Amino acid sequence: MSWELTKRRFARAANSKFIFDRIPLLHAVIFFIEMAIIARLASRFNAYYDGRPVLTMMVTNAVLGGIADTVAQTITSVQQRALQKSVGISDDERIAIEIHELDRKDSWERDLMPESKNLPPAFDFERLTRFMAYGFAMAPLQYKWFSFLSRAFPITKTSAFAPAMKRVAFDQLIFAPFGIACFFTVMTVAEGGGRRAVAHKLRDMFVPTLKANLMVWPAVQIINFRLMPVQYQLPFVSTIGISWTAYLSLTNASEDAELQKSAPYSPRIRLQ
Repeated sequence: MSWELTKRRFARAANSKFIFDRIPLLHAVIFFIEMAIIARLASRFNAYYDGRPVLTMMVTNAVLGGIADTVAQTITSVQQRALQKSVGISDDERIAIEIHELDRKDSWERDLMPESKNLPPAFDFERLTRFMAYGFAMAPLQYKWFSFLSRAFPITKTSAFAPAMKRVAFDQLIFAPFGIACFFTVMTVAEGGGRRAVAHKLRDMFVPTLKANLMVWPAVQIINFRLMPVQYQLPFVSTIGISWTAYLSLTNASEDAELQKSAPYSPRIRLQ
């Protein structure tokens, strides 16, 4: 009981501090830790890659995925912090409701504290872990895919543009739809959803996300396949993909929020 109380007090304190009264301090600290890890990887990337290329890609992809989700969570928190201030919720009220959000499973406190969706959410470490794990697990597949494209459509001094365009076409027509479907499926299952939840997520999000993908990634992949050596292709995509993954994170979270709004409240069920 004391351990649970300590955790709740720590979570409350960590999530109640802001930089310039806008940016959550905890989010910023996590972001800078992730950037320090990436800086370390970047400084010795070639050495790590020469020794263990797949593992290097996996770790790099995981950290970049974590950065993307941290950015997405920070954007959401800043937006909701501004909303909180606009409706005039005091810090005491916000802290009280944060305690309530931490203790939603405890029915004896549910009637003591009001509900509100206008407050900055606490940093979601489980969500961060899901994104990092997804990036870590997908890296070997992406590595094999880029290696296959390099072998299937070799770029030479006399022939560069056509093979690069073929790589982009194959990537966008084959891997992009698969990757988007895989992302929403894995994330929904990891959040505790079943077949129906997966089908609902794909029905609502697959086509809009694929359209957004086609507006961004063909140009990025032309640069990638045309100019980047093989060992830098996945890190380049993952780095550019910070913004894209942040978009996916926000999209996935917004869809979950809509599901929560449409579902009736149950004291025994906490929607993820």
